[in-house]
Amino acid sequence: MRYLIDTHILIWHGENNPALKPPILDLLNNLENEILVSHASLWEIAIKVSLGKLKLGFHISRLEDVLIENGFTLLAFDFLHYQTLSDLPFHHSDPFDRMIIAQSMADNLQIVTHDEKFKLYSVPVILA
Repeated sequence: MRYLIDTHILIWHGENNPALKPPILDLLNNLENEILVSHASLWEIAIKVSLGKLKLGFHISRLEDVLIENGFTLLAFDFLHYQTLSDLPFHHSDPFDRMIIAQSMADNLQIVTHDEKFKLYSVPVILA
């Protein structure tokens, strides 16, 4: 299966946060699954760290290592993602989450998230 994880899940996984329960950890660590991380998540992390709104349990310079060590794949933006984003209803105002939702819809990916608002969209959501 292919899964797109949201920013919280990426951070929690990188920090070994106990908020990630065994079923989600099993999903993320299963080598048969492709775990995708949107560039929107990296952008969000960089902005929030620079504004002092986010303190990571690891230095941001280790973010690439976290992706590589866990076998996560970066999902770049393409025009279908922008088109889907432009048609997306405003159930959610966070621009980073909206792009993650659009990418999920455009690429038929399940989202792994902690955010209940994702369920307002017509995307398959696994709540962590």
